[in-house]
Amino acid sequence: MLVAALFTVALGLFAAVEVASRREGSRVPGLGDVCAAVMRYRVGPLPVGRIAMFGFWWWLGWHFLAR
Repeated sequence: MLVAALFTVALGLFAAVEVASRREGSRVPGLGDVCAAVMRYRVGPLPVGRIAMFGFWWWLGWHFLAR
């Protein structure tokens, strides 16, 4: 029960940040902007950001969709 409540709070915070980012003149980056910045991160020729994003989505899918 507590874990479900914490996930609901986290989802609400993500939604609040996204709404705040869409206001006119807002300096808060949206979720898409944050993901784009992470995806551009490279260490030499290795796309570390893309690997991290793939790993995150793999982990999320494994824990919530594979059971």
